Amino acid sequence: MTVWKVAANPKWRILRKLVYVCMALAFGGMVCLITGNLWVKASMGKKIIEGEGWSKLPQMDCILILGCGLRPDGEPTQMLRDRLDAGIALYQAGAAPKLLMSGDHGRVQYDEVNRMKQYALDQGIPSQDIFMDHAGFSTYESMYRARDIFQVRQMIVVTQEYHLYRALYDGNQMGMDTWGYPAKKVTYGGQRTRNIREVLARNKDILYCLFRPKPTYLGEAIPVSGDGDATNDKK
Repeated sequence: MTVWKVAANPKWRILRKLVYVCMALAFGGMVCLITGNLWVKASMGKKIIEGEGWSKLPQMDCILILGCGLRPDGEPTQMLRDRLDAGIALYQAGAAPKLLMSGDHGRVQYDEVNRMKQYALDQGIPSQDIFMDHAGFSTYESMYRARDIFQVRQMIVVTQEYHLYRALYDGNQMGMDTWGYPAKKVTYGGQRTRNIREVLARNKDILYCLFRPKPTYLGEAIPVSGDGDATNDKK
């Protein structure tokens, strides 16, 4: 088939248009991802504090520590230990009177939050000052539940810096005065993959904060100003 016949074939013209449309959509999608990622980072960068920056803040309701997994033996991963150490240090310094541990306890055999609480208890933190959010299945859900279940209005969130931007965006979009404190700066294995995934997650949470889907579980309010033992599920 000669070139002019191929060009004149309606099927080829349709195929060429489809290719152009797909290329345009792919380019547009990439631009949206990059723009969303930059927006979250740029808008939340000034809400990340380090050192004694917390001392310039008004009294916070709590320090929220976000879960990030347990090892096969049930102990916190290194990333989680670093978050816990940073959050506990803030509590001991007087940055807030309560700790809120938010993580995945959706299965009997997998329980982030009780292990997080035990880690804090081992550091001498009183049990009544430690709240557990057993249904913090995602960053978005942790923030939603912090506001609606635990009645948080002002808090410091502790996680790794790459994750802080999204956590802060979610919290502030929920109407809370949310500040971020980064855990110890360490390069963990697989960080490049996490960074790529985080770009997608930031854009996902922009949509979540826009449309506000309810979290997996809600329930009766347990104000973080009260007794953390109200969240205990074990005797």
